[in-house]
Amino acid sequence: MKRILVTGGTGYIGGRLVSRLLQAGYQVRLLVRNPTRLQGRPWLTQVEVIEGDAMNGTDLATAMQGMEAAYYLIHSMSSREDFESRDRLNARNFGEAACAAGIKRIIYLGGLGNPDHDLSPHLRSRHEVGELLAASGVPLIEFRSAVIIGSGSAAFEMLRYTVEGLPASLCPLWVDTRLQPISVRDVLDYLVAALDLPADKVKPHTIVEIGGADILTYHDMMHGYARARGLKRFWVKVPLPLKLCATWLHWTTPISAPLARNLIEGLRNEVIVRDESARKLFPGIRPRDYATSLERALARITADQVETTWSDSQVSATGDAIPVTLTTREGLLLEQRQHLTDLPAASVFRVITSLGGRRGWLFLNWVWWARGVIDRLFGGVGFRRGRRHPKDLRVGDALDFWRVEALEHDHLLRLRAEMKVPGKAWLQFELIPMPPGRLLVTQTAFFEPKGMPGLLYWYVLYPIHGFIFSGMIRSILQAATKPFPNGQESNG
Repeated sequence: MKRILVTGGTGYIGGRLVSRLLQAGYQVRLLVRNPTRLQGRPWLTQVEVIEGDAMNGTDLATAMQGMEAAYYLIHSMSSREDFESRDRLNARNFGEAACAAGIKRIIYLGGLGNPDHDLSPHLRSRHEVGELLAASGVPLIEFRSAVIIGSGSAAFEMLRYTVEGLPASLCPLWVDTRLQPISVRDVLDYLVAALDLPADKVKPHTIVEIGGADILTYHDMMHGYARARGLKRFWVKVPLPLKLCATWLHWTTPISAPLARNLIEGLRNEVIVRDESARKLFPGIRPRDYATSLERALARITADQVETTWSDSQVSATGDAIPVTLTTREGLLLEQRQHLTDLPAASVFRVITSLGGRRGWLFLNWVWWARGVIDRLFGGVGFRRGRRHPKDLRVGDALDFWRVEALEHDHLLRLRAEMKVPGKAWLQFELIPMPPGRLLVTQTAFFEPKGMPGLLYWYVLYPIHGFIFSGMIRSILQAATKPFPNGQESNG
């Protein structure tokens, strides 16, 4: 099999899988809703990109034409009440389209958990997705994975911030739940190897449970992380309710409250490999132990080589937002500032694209921090997501409580707000060459208010925005005259 379709290519696993498939010599096609989110990926010129929605049968049919195998890497961790029905619809549409297109094999990454036990809603839905895909009649390889350990994964970030945050804290009783954490590299090895599995070994529905070399508890994982980082930590186990745990994680980690709640619901279920199918079907893959997985993840973060992050999936406070083309239209408020400078565009743009994360926003950082705290209070993403890399930026990246929506080198950066606001907001920087040899730096705040609360929000904050944004653009130009600081660390 050489022609492969990948869905979920802008997500955490899919974004890493593409490069692995290309290295193995496969021809890769991606189905994505917003192709601009692939900007900056090193493999972009080596793949075929189809713009479309996996919920749309016509788009799926177009994407699957001529493909031999398809990866289903779509799942919902949103707080939407209808996520189960959405997952069902996606799975049915995908299976029907695959059957009609003559796809020889579907490869699906689901979640590990004993179906005989009381599974969390999201784990139950992931098992159901596998059943629906298999019902299409196309041979299905369903990997049921334990908790994934890798730089930028949601589980790893939750673990990292929990251990790093406080020297002593309370923790819920579910930390004694057993699990088999698996390295993201091993997950990718399995996903790629599934393409070469002989047809006679693939059943109509082949379920492969995958986990790492160790069976641990979450408490063991926390202590293991503390040892790896040379930290002394003390935890007291108490019966904390789900909502309180989710709130605690919301405030102490980059994970939003809805996502934290969904993750915790799954933590009450043991995720232990119960059969030997993985070892029999893929004898060449020997999963790493937890200590090795942890070491590799920490090394990636230290070296600023985080390839993808959990936030790449774009599940946020705004939901699955669709980027828009910003225009001056009725109902869209804007606040614009312009400065002429003799500085080169590359120097100014370098500073603009390094904003956020641990470097901050160059002017009144405490105000930005306070806005993040307020956002957290209302259930938003806050500031803890930071940025994937201290210097590199690409479309789709999370940037504190913003999302990179458009990026044109040395010319344009547009950020979409993902904090809780009564409307939609963007912050845009544009660099325009001006004769003779000068540069016009334009900073524009856009706001699309939602009703009267939105209008009140805008006009109450307008004076504050004026002060902050004016100081911010001056600080950007000042920073552009200085060497770029070295040794900055990524926040995620």
